[in-house]
Amino acid sequence: MAKIIRDLTTGSVPKTLLRFSLPLFMSGLLQMVYNMVDMIVVGRFVGTRGLSAVSIGGEVLMLITFVAMGFSNAGQILISRYVGENRRDKVGEMVGTLFTLLMSLAVVITGLLLLCYRSIINWLNTPADIWEYTRQYSVTCVFGIVFIYGYNLVSAILRGMGDSKHPFLFIAIASAINVILDILFVGPLGLGPLGAALATVIGQAVSFLFALRLLYKNREQIGFDFKPAHFRLYPSVTRPLISLGVPMVIQSAAITFSMLFVNAYVNTYGTVAVAVTGVARKLESMIGVVSQAISSAGGAMIAQALGAGKIRRVPKIVLHALWIVAIPASIFALITALRPQWLFGLFSDDAAVLEMAITYIPVAMIQYLGSTLRPANFALINGSGNSKLNLLVALLDGMICRIGLALLLGVALGLGIRGFWLGNALSGLVPFMIGACYLLSGAWKKRASA
Repeated sequence: MAKIIRDLTTGSVPKTLLRFSLPLFMSGLLQMVYNMVDMIVVGRFVGTRGLSAVSIGGEVLMLITFVAMGFSNAGQILISRYVGENRRDKVGEMVGTLFTLLMSLAVVITGLLLLCYRSIINWLNTPADIWEYTRQYSVTCVFGIVFIYGYNLVSAILRGMGDSKHPFLFIAIASAINVILDILFVGPLGLGPLGAALATVIGQAVSFLFALRLLYKNREQIGFDFKPAHFRLYPSVTRPLISLGVPMVIQSAAITFSMLFVNAYVNTYGTVAVAVTGVARKLESMIGVVSQAISSAGGAMIAQALGAGKIRRVPKIVLHALWIVAIPASIFALITALRPQWLFGLFSDDAAVLEMAITYIPVAMIQYLGSTLRPANFALINGSGNSKLNLLVALLDGMICRIGLALLLGVALGLGIRGFWLGNALSGLVPFMIGACYLLSGAWKKRASA
């Protein structure tokens, strides 16, 4: 563990960034793969209706995850900073606080969604012919909230300590279980979208239990003994967690709700449009996992560099993060431009779906550009712990620009579904512009330890 910490603060920037982000990337890739398996298996066995239902059900699932992602990412950044400052007592307090906060929120959110899922599905303008499929998938996934939150918080703790390999192993286990059960439940057993959701929840549960076991075995290193009395909110770390985590949650929530708002309009164009949009989101998420990995790894490195007072290291991390993401994004953009029907054909052989997929290519190029430019800037903003700037990004990117551009292009200018697609894609460039100004201003330097 000590060697990992030294590498994060003193090792070669590109090598350390790649070494630390690779397991994060592989974890995210596996997570995307097993989410995509749901759509591929359902699309093949059930058809376009099942594919569209899983797509909308995935939108409901987005409502589940944004709180976990926001506070987990904040906890990871703070743990990295405490490690860089050699304040191990704070690491243990953060572990107890994260468990108490996130597992409590998981129970509350589960109850709320079970009460409100019908209203949410209706608000998304779910087509009548896939409503029941969507309900089955969504409700089943709701019961997996506690496992989603649990896995996210344990992974955040491990990554904050510099261990990104074990979270990858746990998600690999979940992926393998999900693929096997997906094929079994949806294929021979004929459970449709319900079977896909059951496979996902079971995979997540097993992954969380393995992660929790590892954390318990290493309780001495993290400074937390897992005694019931220590699962509480420690005031000394709760304030910085809330200060950094709330803007991150708002950011995720704003993006989530604005995307749901846009998708609610898209869903009115029918089952084929829902299927195309859902497949496009999954394909774009392939680059998204690279972005998320670099953002997370870069944020941890920046947090520890600032904690150790290594100012000159920060711009290097930002610049290397840019080119590392640009390489896979360029390759994927080329494949999308040259073979769009082949890519979409992995999910569906419906001629109408493949025909509409061609019209999505220009939008996909903008999405890939945004995925390339965003992670380095998010790493700087999150790694420096700038909660106010996080909030600004959340409001501009998540709400004002995405909804505003979608309504402008889709409704006011009459571009229809292409306008809603474009509005969503263009808003993704906002974090880059804000982050670039923040980097050039040098204001982040004030957050380094004395």
